[in-house]
Amino acid sequence: MKELFRLLKQGSMSSLWASIINAVVAITKGVVFFITGNVAMFAELMHSIGDTVNQAFVYIGSALSNKPPTDRFPEGFARLVNLVLLGAVLIVGVLAYETIKKGINRIIAPPESNEWLWLNVSVLGIAMILEGFVWFKSMKEITADLGGEDIKGFNIISESFKNVGKANPATKLVFLEDAVATSGAFIAIIAIFIGAYTPFQSAEGYASVVIGLMLFLVVGRIFLDNAAGALGAADQDMVKKVGEYVYEEPKVKDIRKLAVMQEGNELHAELKIELESDMTIAEADQIHDNIEKKILDEKRITDVIIEFDDHDDTQHWDESKNETKNSEKGSGDGQSKQ
Repeated sequence: MKELFRLLKQGSMSSLWASIINAVVAITKGVVFFITGNVAMFAELMHSIGDTVNQAFVYIGSALSNKPPTDRFPEGFARLVNLVLLGAVLIVGVLAYETIKKGINRIIAPPESNEWLWLNVSVLGIAMILEGFVWFKSMKEITADLGGEDIKGFNIISESFKNVGKANPATKLVFLEDAVATSGAFIAIIAIFIGAYTPFQSAEGYASVVIGLMLFLVVGRIFLDNAAGALGAADQDMVKKVGEYVYEEPKVKDIRKLAVMQEGNELHAELKIELESDMTIAEADQIHDNIEKKILDEKRITDVIIEFDDHDDTQHWDESKNETKNSEKGSGDGQSKQ
C-alpha cells in the first residue's frame, strides 16, 4: 500500500486536477440536464464524463508507469500509461456516439420551449471558465517542460500551441481535451441562444452533433498517440537534437546508430558512435560522459545507452539532415563502452 501511495504522488498532477474539475463539472451538468432535458447540455455532460474518465486513467497510468522494473518485467512499466489510455478511448467513443445520436434525435424533433434558458447558460458558462482554467494550466506545463519558465502572459498561449506536439503524452491529452471542452461549452451556449431567439430551434441538436464529432477527433488523436507509445515510436525531433550533441565532440567520426524511442511519458536513447581506433580508453570515457550528460539534461530522456566502435571509413550519418544514411551493417571489433 505504501508503494501505491508513493507511485500516486508521482502521477501527472495536471491530469489529476483536470479529472477532479471535470468530475465536478460533469455532476453539475448532469443535475441540470435532469432538470431541463436540454440536449446541448447532454452533449456537454457526455464530454465532461469522457474527459473525467480519460484524465483519471492518465493519472493512474502515469503513476503506475513509474513502478521500477521487476524480474518479470525487466523493461519496466513506462508503456502502461499508453495501454491504459487505449482502453479509455473505447469509453469516450461510446459517449461520442451517444452524443451524436441524441443530437440527431433533437434535430428531427426540436424542443418547443426554452424555459430553463438562463440556468443552462449559467452552468455552461461556469463550466467553460473552469475547463478554460485547466486548459491554461496545461499550456503553462507545456512551456515549462520546454524550459520556458520565463514565458508569461499571452505568450504562454501562443508558445503552447506551437509546441503542443513536443509535450509529454499526459500534458498533451489534457491540452487537447480541455481545448475541445472549452470550445464545446461555448458552442453549446451559442446554440441555446439561437434556439431560444430564432426560428432555428434545432440548433441545440446540431451543436450536440458537432460536440460529438469533436469527441471522436479526441478519441482518434488519443488512440494514435498512445498506440505509437505502446509500440515504441521514434521521436525524430529528439533524434536530430541528440545527433547535434554527439557532433559537438570534435573527436567523434561518425554515428553508426541513433534511436530515441518513446515509452509512455519517457524517452530512451541508444547510440553507437564511431571513434578512431588509436583513441585511449580515458579519452573515450570522457567523450562518453560529455555526451551522456547533455542527453540526460533533456527532461523527458530518462536513460541512454552509448556504444563505441572503430571508424570503418564509411559515413553512416548525414550531418546536413541529422539522420543515418543507411542501416547498421555490423558492430565491428573495436573498443566499446556502455
